[in-house]
Amino acid sequence: MFTRILCSPAGRARWFWQRFLATSTGNPAPSRRCLVVGLCASVITLIAAAAIAAENIYPLEVLPPEHQRMADPKTGAELLFLTTAPENDANLYFHEYSWLGDESVILFTSARAKGGLMGYVTATGELIRLHTPQGPLGGATAAARGNAIFAMRGRSVVEIKLAIEPSSTPAAHPSRVTATERVLCTLPDGAPSTALNPSCDGKYLSLGVTGFADRTRGPTICKIAVRNGKLTEVCRLPLLPGYGGHVQWSRTNPNLISFAGGRGPTKDFAGPVPVATSPEDYAGRGERLWVVDIREGVPRNVYLAEEGELVTHESWWMNDQILFCGGKSPTATEVSHVKLLNIYTGQVRIVGAGAWWPEATPAEAARVNWWHATGSADGRWVAADNWHGGIMLFEGKTTRPHLLATGHRTYGKGDHPHVGWDRKGEKVVFDSNLLGNPNVCVATIPKAWQDAVSANHDGLGKKGR
Repeated sequence: MFTRILCSPAGRARWFWQRFLATSTGNPAPSRRCLVVGLCASVITLIAAAAIAAENIYPLEVLPPEHQRMADPKTGAELLFLTTAPENDANLYFHEYSWLGDESVILFTSARAKGGLMGYVTATGELIRLHTPQGPLGGATAAARGNAIFAMRGRSVVEIKLAIEPSSTPAAHPSRVTATERVLCTLPDGAPSTALNPSCDGKYLSLGVTGFADRTRGPTICKIAVRNGKLTEVCRLPLLPGYGGHVQWSRTNPNLISFAGGRGPTKDFAGPVPVATSPEDYAGRGERLWVVDIREGVPRNVYLAEEGELVTHESWWMNDQILFCGGKSPTATEVSHVKLLNIYTGQVRIVGAGAWWPEATPAEAARVNWWHATGSADGRWVAADNWHGGIMLFEGKTTRPHLLATGHRTYGKGDHPHVGWDRKGEKVVFDSNLLGNPNVCVATIPKAWQDAVSANHDGLGKKGR
């Protein structure tokens, strides 16, 4: 059972702290009181000592800057390539936090020899290799609050905090970066099957776990308390249809987690609509979009798709709404809008329209349809990418489109951009093949666009109420 497990600091993943006993002597009644006080004092002291002992402090390797600036050849938008090495580099998945809370570091991964999880120092352009003495890190995300990094090391969940002493001459004298590591816990069974994802209040991490010793057991979604590393099982799913991962916390509600349901042979296209099944019938529905309240542990299907309808790549946005890409076309050529779902009412509106026409080839249609979409934290923008490496912004209020960047992927080849946001709603990060190989690129939203959106006061506002 995962429920209410406390993991030792010596363990390898997500849960830690040990409890100790104290003794007292004297008369029976006073003795019990003294024992309680003594136990409390000892536990507090020993837990504090364990926390200090669990921290591991070490320097990180800092590599010289390799960044390159340019304007997007078609749109003129300001582009900053964080990486330009010949090896493949990639930003974190689109619904993870790539920027630290103070935006001092942007996280990414690299296939280079001294790669793995890495960070771009925004003050100097240097690259940090986030490699621990006990091994490499994966499944990472920045904290929702504060400047911590959370990652998996094997079956262990670790927290990394960075102390950066920036250099004024980074090309000649590297900055100094020190990591303070804390092991939260180690999975007692199974293995991580998703990246970590933090709750919006910063108290918990979510994780999907599969591969248990009991091979008849299906996936489990867990939460880990950041403060003390306690692991709790949120819900268990049946072995069939399994699940599609994408475990992520609401950006505005610390009680809600979404995940992708198992879809079977039709994958992201909905199969036959089940008859007389409830939204809580996970095995019977076979749908993509599921939400579970951590206080109840019951997954609920929040969008019942029609047979043949594409539903893919969801992410949370404002006010407990979920963005996803999808649609339904009369031919095999896909139509995929950016849609916004109100999980309470079931209402869906199109934020970014895709398109379909009878003569369109898949490659032609892919230029005007969308595959990943995420919203800025301030609610002003939704960013979407397509299979040709186009990055489109849609105004959150009016849905007006603005092409930010294009040509960052060759259709049918290479990673998708997986576009994600900074903390201020001013920049997006994505994977780009514009320079000939996969690099991490950041595009800045033009100030004129930001000013125009900020100046939009359409509507009666409170006066009309």
